Amino acid sequence: GDNADALACRQLILAVKPQVMQTVCEQLAPALAATGNAAPLFVSIAAGVLSDSIDQWLGGGQAIVRCMPNTPALLQCGASGLFANSRVSEAQKQQAERIMQAVGLAVWVDDEALLNAVTAVSGSGPAYYFLLMEAMQAAGEHLGLDADTSRKLVIQTALGAARMASENATPPATLRQQVTSKGGTTAAALAQFEAGGFRQLVQDALQAAHDRSVELGRIEAGKS
Repeated sequence: GDNADALACRQLILAVKPQVMQTVCEQLAPALAATGNAAPLFVSIAAGVLSDSIDQWLGGGQAIVRCMPNTPALLQCGASGLFANSRVSEAQKQQAERIMQAVGLAVWVDDEALLNAVTAVSGSGPAYYFLLMEAMQAAGEHLGLDADTSRKLVIQTALGAARMASENATPPATLRQQVTSKGGTTAAALAQFEAGGFRQLVQDALQAAHDRSVELGRIEAGKS
C-alpha cells in the first residue's frame, strides 16, 4: 500500500524503469530521513541511473549498490556487474552479491563508469548471440535444412560451445584452434569471418553499446 513500508527491510531492490526512479526515490526520502542508521542497503537495477543521482533523490548519505544484470537471469544463468558507493560496508557488499548470485554470476567493478562496459559486454550481450544464432539458422536453411532442424542444431551447438568454454580454464582462442583443422571446413568458414572484418565489427558494436550507455546515463542525470 505504501512504498515507505519497504524501508523496514535490510535490503531494498529498486527494480523500476529509469524514467520513474527519481519519483520513487523522492517518495521514499521523507520516511527514509526518519530511519537514521536503520536505513536499508539500496540495490538499483536501472540502466543508466547513476548512484549519485539515486543518493540525491533519497536525501543523501545512503548505501547504494548499482548492478547491471542480463535477461538470462530469468533462468538463473545471468551475468551481473555490481558497483558499490563509498557508504556500502563489506557486509552489505556480501549481501548484494548473494542476492545477484541467486540468478547467476556476479562480478564487482571498482569504477562506476565500468558498468557501461558491463552493459556493452553482458547486459546487451545475449542479443548478439541471438543475432548470430538467427543468422546461422537462416544459413542452414539456405543450405537445404528445414527450419526446425536448423534451429535445433544451432541452439545445441551454441549451448555446447558455451559449456565447453565455461566448464574448463581453456581460453576460447585455444578451443577455437582445437576445432580448426588446417585446410578443413572450419578453417574455410573462419577465413570468411576474418575477411569480413568480424573482430573489428564486434569491437565497433560493443563500442556503440558502451557509448549509448554513457549517453543514457547523462540524460538521466540531467533530469535531476
